Amino acid sequence: MKPNIGTFDRIARLALGILLIAYAIPIGFPNTGWNFVGWIGVVPILTAIFRFCPAYTLIGLNTCQTNNKEV
Repeated sequence: MKPNIGTFDRIARLALGILLIAYAIPIGFPNTGWNFVGWIGVVPILTAIFRFCPAYTLIGLNTCQTNNKEV
């Protein structure tokens, strides 16, 4: 798996993931009965950690700055 997520994208995904998980745990958010939906925040956190997004691969998007050197 080649990285396809850049630095800004990683930071945004981590922030969104943490916010969604905070909503799931109800830290500062009211209990609405739909709080379990916040556990979707695990997905952006994992994609930020691994620097790979399968959806980006499907649509051909790459936000990672790479050197054009073969490794």
